[in-house]
Amino acid sequence: MTSRPRRRPRSPAETFGTLFERVALAAIHEDGKDWADPDPLRPPAAIMRQYEAAPPETDEGLRSFVAANFAVDDWRPASTPIAGLDLRAAIDALWPALTRTSPTASRYSSILPLPHPYLAPGGRFSETYYWDSYFALLGVGGGARARETADNFAHLIRAHGHVPNGNRTYYLGRSQPPVFFLVAGLTQPRDPPSAYVRYLPELMAEHRWWMRGSSQVRAGAPVRRVVRMPGGGLLNRYWDAKDTPRDESFRKDALLARASPQPERELWRNLRAGAESGWDFSSRWMADRRSLDQIRTSDIVPIDLNCILHGLERAIADGLGRRGDHAGQARYRLKAHQRRRAIVRYLWNEASGVFDDYDWAGAGLRNAVSAAAVYPLFFQLADQRQAASTARVCARELLAPGGLLTTNVVTGQQWDAPNGWAPLQWLAVRGFDLYGHHEIARTIAVRWSTMVAGVFAQTGRFMEKYDVVRLGGGGGGEYPPQDGFGWTNGVTARLADYVSDTNLSSLGDARC
Repeated sequence: MTSRPRRRPRSPAETFGTLFERVALAAIHEDGKDWADPDPLRPPAAIMRQYEAAPPETDEGLRSFVAANFAVDDWRPASTPIAGLDLRAAIDALWPALTRTSPTASRYSSILPLPHPYLAPGGRFSETYYWDSYFALLGVGGGARARETADNFAHLIRAHGHVPNGNRTYYLGRSQPPVFFLVAGLTQPRDPPSAYVRYLPELMAEHRWWMRGSSQVRAGAPVRRVVRMPGGGLLNRYWDAKDTPRDESFRKDALLARASPQPERELWRNLRAGAESGWDFSSRWMADRRSLDQIRTSDIVPIDLNCILHGLERAIADGLGRRGDHAGQARYRLKAHQRRRAIVRYLWNEASGVFDDYDWAGAGLRNAVSAAAVYPLFFQLADQRQAASTARVCARELLAPGGLLTTNVVTGQQWDAPNGWAPLQWLAVRGFDLYGHHEIARTIAVRWSTMVAGVFAQTGRFMEKYDVVRLGGGGGGEYPPQDGFGWTNGVTARLADYVSDTNLSSLGDARC
């Protein structure tokens, strides 16, 4: 890879400073993301000179100033008639509507251009999102769309050193669960290592980005996303390079800081780290497992992230081996082996019977049950005893009428009970099936597919998340429930096929 990451583009909050903060805090926009997304109509310096020379005195004046100087990014999925269609036909009809193209962007836009079309989830989310993309692609059928997505991610890594949370400047401080190798595998589902060869430079660059600081890290003193465990093994955590309110949730983050016992910059970094996890937000990250102002994401070594990074290390090793670089293959196999050993040593919770998260600051397991426990099965890190125990605990603690609960804790946050999310259903069904626990795999798939079909029949919509207890659209969190919805559509299509086939033979390699 010849190019180097360029200087990071400035986000809207960095560019417009006091103006951005005032507009955000005044709640000029009902959804804070609507203030992070518009395009400036003039050079930012000119807008700021005008604002500083004569700041509007009222909120109405401020609203007029914004309207005169910024163009709304009004991309939304095109209206698609799906009433009367069956579940699979409706899902297939929505893919064109969820496809956006932005090979260029205006000079001051927060959009990061991408060379190929991409899937946006739907609703308020008008850009591509990193880990969402893999789960959406499960229902598209891979092929050309998977290749476009993988090429877009490779482009982002070459341009910025990593795949950001989404293709917006304000997401550049963080990534999301690093599923690029899974997307690459979908481009060659019968022979994933051939795809890994194609993307080796970018896969290795992404791994370096996640492991940056590993040569300096000491036990009890993480560096960036790397944690040295008490016995010396290296694992990873979620983190963000910035410690300010998120552009897209500026007002909410600023107000939360007033109620939190944490220093505000620690709180903001932990909120950003929680957003990097994709589980924004969950009791998994809260010190008291109840309160968002107690969020401590960066103190936690999460089971899901480390399983994914183990998968990335295996994929790089496979690609190097296919290319004939056997010394490189051995290096990455060793990295994967060392990570697996650390995962089993530190993240298996014998008392609860599932894999767990580890609080490095408190030097102990979190002693909580969440659907993240299925990741070691999906990535085939568990042994048979651990898999059997995980199946029993998930059946007892997380299995609900509509599928798998995210956690067994009710907090009002969207990544807690009673909500269930499509990606976790896919990971669970595939993981349990790999270990021969076909009954619980099929039960989850049937319950999820039946619920999604029922809600679609009643509403004509596919939801971002679902209440798997009451069998309806899910709620909680920072914004109203969204519909569209990329990963729900992709996973439901794939699981509906599984339910009709009564087996997973069509689902492909575990890492694809």
